[in-house]
Order: sequence, then C-alpha cells, then structure tokens
Amino acid sequence: METENILWLLVVAGGPVLIAILIGFALMRKRRLSRTERAAQARGTRDVFDERP
Repeated sequence: METENILWLLVVAGGPVLIAILIGFALMRKRRLSRTERAAQARGTRDVFDERP
C-alpha cells in the first residue's frame, strides 16, 4: 500500500517538475537572431510573399 502512494507521488509531483525543467532548458537554449540573420529572414519572407499569384 505504501509503495502505491510513493508511486503516485512521483507521477503527480514528478511530472510537472519534469515538464518545468524541460521548458526551462528549452528557454535557456533559445538564442536570438543576429542582425544579419534577421535581415536574411525578412528578405526570405518578402520573397515568399512576392511570389504569390
């Protein structure tokens, strides 16, 4: 009986903690685009929308 309670505690409390850790890791790994990369992105976007019929 006690083992089931510990297992449920791990599932109920550990799941959100694990998700929070993963989200934090993803936010830390995200980097901003440089000025050159932003300009290339804007050019690419304009090119795509200019090609539309």
